[in-house]
Amino acid sequence: MRITSALLALLSLATLLLPAQTPSARRASAVLSDFSSALEELCAAVSPAVVEIEVRSRTQIESSDGSRAGFFAQRSGNGSGVIVDPSGYIVTNAHVIAGSRDIDVSIVNPALGGGRAAHKHYPARVIGIDKETDLAVLKIEATGLPTLSFRDSDKLRQGQIVLALGSPLGLENTLTVGHVSATSRQLKPEKPIFYVQTDAPINPGNSGGPLLDTDGKIVGINTLILSQSGGSEGIGFAIPANLARRIYEQLRKDGHISRGTIGVIAQDITAVMSQALALNRHPGVIISDAVPGGAASTAGLEPNDIVLTLNGRAVIEARNVQETVLNGSAGEKLVFTVLRGGETLEKTVTIQARPQQTLPLEDLVNLESNLVRELGILALTLDEKFSPSMPHARGKAGVVVAAIPAEFAALNPGLQAGDIIYALNTTTVHTLEELRNALKNIHPGDPVALLTEHESTLGYVTFIFE
Repeated sequence: MRITSALLALLSLATLLLPAQTPSARRASAVLSDFSSALEELCAAVSPAVVEIEVRSRTQIESSDGSRAGFFAQRSGNGSGVIVDPSGYIVTNAHVIAGSRDIDVSIVNPALGGGRAAHKHYPARVIGIDKETDLAVLKIEATGLPTLSFRDSDKLRQGQIVLALGSPLGLENTLTVGHVSATSRQLKPEKPIFYVQTDAPINPGNSGGPLLDTDGKIVGINTLILSQSGGSEGIGFAIPANLARRIYEQLRKDGHISRGTIGVIAQDITAVMSQALALNRHPGVIISDAVPGGAASTAGLEPNDIVLTLNGRAVIEARNVQETVLNGSAGEKLVFTVLRGGETLEKTVTIQARPQQTLPLEDLVNLESNLVRELGILALTLDEKFSPSMPHARGKAGVVVAAIPAEFAALNPGLQAGDIIYALNTTTVHTLEELRNALKNIHPGDPVALLTEHESTLGYVTFIFE
């Protein structure tokens, strides 16, 4: 788009701003006008693909000691998203839709002018969530939608002009402009997630919206800010486009992320370390641990190996190793060139699948499909899909109490999150459907005894059905 050439001309004439009567001032004014027009064109081209997301969700109520109480109250919030496929696939942040009950996607139609009347609303369903990168994929039932594409975020450079689009504080279709402050910023040493840092103003509600280059391509997904006031202070962070694209593609395909591990700890070589270990190398990266039986150890990597290159690219910092593994998939091969005792070696490491972590029970249910209103619980069937979340269950089949929604808590006879129901009166229940069918035969005033497991102990919860 012509915004790029306009920016270059603007920079070259920035020192020529003289009184309005001079030719130089008139030329500078023309460049500024071109720059403004280019921004207008860019906004008109990209805005239709940026959506506002409104969510009704449940939030967990904590007990006085800070532990989870298993009760939920309703809340609402808003965020942003970007359409990446004309058939209705949308990328946003996981935290935007966390615990969602209903998701409304609002798409603006520029042909209708503006304001709320220009919006068309669609219910959305969740295709997949990845909490580790804070990304999620939604799907709405629509076709022929406007889209934006990802660019290669590895080619970003500090100082590049970028634009943030989204709905900060509920103000839909808001544009802010800034620069790439840093191309790869790690916020927590223990988390190998690296962000694009920007000074483009980002506020609550921008989350999930795109950070764009001057060609209108996605360079990142806006996700968080550092702030002492709670508002934008010019330190915002976006998930890089390359990572966002890979997560989107895998969530769309599989609904979850299969991460890998190679079983190494890589550390930066500090000046003190270099001197103490007589490495004569700073900066650099050293392998401090190779887990026995892990992929790296099996491939021949050893503690104290100095990493020179990874997949042909020079390794300067430990994060280069962390980021490559994070972006890799199980079965992918990584080629390390290492220095060991003066000898240069090449080792090929195959990424192993990371063991699947179990999700909290409340993340596995929703109010629409898992509510058992008669008992005031959200429940799910204990089967091979959910049994990893209940590794110590006494029975192999039953109904698990996942949570107690606050609006139905008064109907709960005393069940707690994590309890497993095995029988209602003399009827054994193996599934959520069987429990619901058994409840259909219970009438007001009837006595009820639920055989339940609570903290590995079997017992009856008894009450008179109301």
